[in-house]
Amino acid sequence: MAARETTIALRDSIARGERTATDACNAALATIDALDASGPALHAFQLVLADRARAKAAALDHAFAKDATLAGPLHGVPIALKDNIVVSGTIATAGSKMLEHFVSPYDATVVERLEAAGAVIIGKTTCDEFAMGSSTENSAYGPSKNPVDPSRIPGGSSGGSAVAVAAGMTTVALGSDTGGSIRQPAAMCGITGLKPTYGRVSRYGLIAYGSSLDQIGPFAGNARDAALVLEVIAGHDPHDSTSARRPVPSFAAAFTGSVADMRIGVPSRLLEQGVDPEVLSAFRDAIASLTTQGATIVDIELPHSRHAISAYYLIATAEASANLARFDGVRFGARVSGGSLTEMYDATRGRGFGAEVKRRIMLGTYVLSAGYYDAYYLKAQQVRTLIQRDFTAAFATVDTVLMPTSPVPAFRFGERVDDPLQMYLADVFTVSANLAGIPAISVPCGTTTTGLPIGMQFLGRAWDEATILCAADAWERIAARA
Repeated sequence: MAARETTIALRDSIARGERTATDACNAALATIDALDASGPALHAFQLVLADRARAKAAALDHAFAKDATLAGPLHGVPIALKDNIVVSGTIATAGSKMLEHFVSPYDATVVERLEAAGAVIIGKTTCDEFAMGSSTENSAYGPSKNPVDPSRIPGGSSGGSAVAVAAGMTTVALGSDTGGSIRQPAAMCGITGLKPTYGRVSRYGLIAYGSSLDQIGPFAGNARDAALVLEVIAGHDPHDSTSARRPVPSFAAAFTGSVADMRIGVPSRLLEQGVDPEVLSAFRDAIASLTTQGATIVDIELPHSRHAISAYYLIATAEASANLARFDGVRFGARVSGGSLTEMYDATRGRGFGAEVKRRIMLGTYVLSAGYYDAYYLKAQQVRTLIQRDFTAAFATVDTVLMPTSPVPAFRFGERVDDPLQMYLADVFTVSANLAGIPAISVPCGTTTTGLPIGMQFLGRAWDEATILCAADAWERIAARA
């Protein structure tokens, strides 16, 4: 893999005049061309926006030459977007044949904020279809490949964004996290991935999967870069009624570089079964290192988290069933002609949706149907409340909760495709944060004996991204000294 430069270092070098935004753009495009378009391509990108990016970079250079004080916090930084985040005048497939030719008429709010901050949108990245998956194998256009070992999956559903950052194509990328789709690929590719508090970042312009769970967040090489990007994209948006009217702090201002006096909760009982031995060993080594550096490790209980996967796959699929009903061949997206309206619906959805999307739509429709709503969907929502209460109780005694990001390292392509349950269990440690609506950040914490990345995640109180970013930054410093 190419050496990773930090976003802040890149921005600062442009600000000092050591290179231009056009230089940074061309370098990113050349790296993408070398790693993604030739040879054993990693397929991080679904669409490279070369002409658009060069035009934006040139405009930034022109403005900077006139008045350098106008440079934004991401001035000249190339950034990749998961292909379920829309960009005006650009195709947004969400990894699906259903949207193969859909061109967005508007920009997502995060796109507006990134470009206002001086970022250069370099392209759209590969993802599982409608963000439904844990490996990018559900993309209708082929999966991304893990840059550490291209025979293995990069995680999902935001696999392409993780690959883009891990392979050095960009220093930062955005993904969406419904049940772990930022944190899990970050862990499997050996980078940092942040899921903010639900409502911290506008979802306007994000093609919906599970509307009460989806949240946009950054992939980066470190916590400080992730904090910078979050500051840019966070904040209330009148276009999204679920975005919070809360001030956006300077997250990096909370960084101390230390975990001394930090109380870290570890739900040890959740780790008793189903965790790969090398993942568990790396996690325990990390706990030991944190303890050595002054952190207090507290054994906590999250008693209802063992039901999180079951609750998640009822709530998320129910919301998917409702959200994906709009893809009917009438208003936008693909259309396959049929003899009657019903036949047209059947033909359009039959060809437009992949197998996993159909599976989740059918499951969601079933749990919402008369006679099953109370037994399944309502019960899942009750469990969700219990999970939220478990975290509230835990945060009464600890500053952050720590657990592995994924129970296993990156697995080989095809290993779990025919076993949906095993695929879903790859998210066993990540879905709770989405159900509870709290922030979580995945950071690297070692490798397997074969060099595969292992990740762990810090979870925090709602709206307290500052604490988990501080913990992540401190951990990165500890790991760098090891």
